[in-house]
Amino acid sequence: MGKLETNKKKKKEALFNTAFELFTTKGLAKTTISDIVDKAGVAKGTFYLYFKDKYDIRNKLVSHKTGELFFHAHEALEKSGVTGFENQVHFIVDYILTELDQNRTLLLFISKNLAWGVFKGAFEEKMPDEDYHFYQSYLDMLSKNGKTYQNPELLLFTIIELVGASCYSCILYQQPVPLTEYRPYLHRTIDGIMKTFSEENAELQAQKVD
Repeated sequence: MGKLETNKKKKKEALFNTAFELFTTKGLAKTTISDIVDKAGVAKGTFYLYFKDKYDIRNKLVSHKTGELFFHAHEALEKSGVTGFENQVHFIVDYILTELDQNRTLLLFISKNLAWGVFKGAFEEKMPDEDYHFYQSYLDMLSKNGKTYQNPELLLFTIIELVGASCYSCILYQQPVPLTEYRPYLHRTIDGIMKTFSEENAELQAQKVD
């Protein structure tokens, strides 16, 4: 990466970091673009090179923060030596649960948009400026483990939506039960979801119909 690209990346990162701080302390409604650029130490014109308005930076920030979270989860997975697709999924889920339990600010900002953040970064043509997309890593995990599922995209979406909803209720409100109590049920449910989407299960169901 050249010096110009490095400087551009640093400025965008500064805008992201500042916007995140302001959105999670002052709130979106009370934060202005001037607040963001002044605190980030960049010109307002620089802001508009990357974002249309504060809602655009908020949306892209959700995808950015989600990407960071899943990137760190994938890094931890590679270091762990855990093998087997199902085990790897459970490892990543546990990592995300722990991170969001320890960082309530991040939880409040992205939890209800966890799946949206992953898939926006992966599929929107206007969002390929991030270097890492978890969806591609997920497909690589499937391929390396020789696993086949009906509609793997929908499988991932279903699991992430479940995790996001569980995080929000069980961590923030301890409802219907605290996260520590809910974790075993969550993992068993994920096992059931993966079984439902498996090609082997689909073949068995087709045989029963025949």
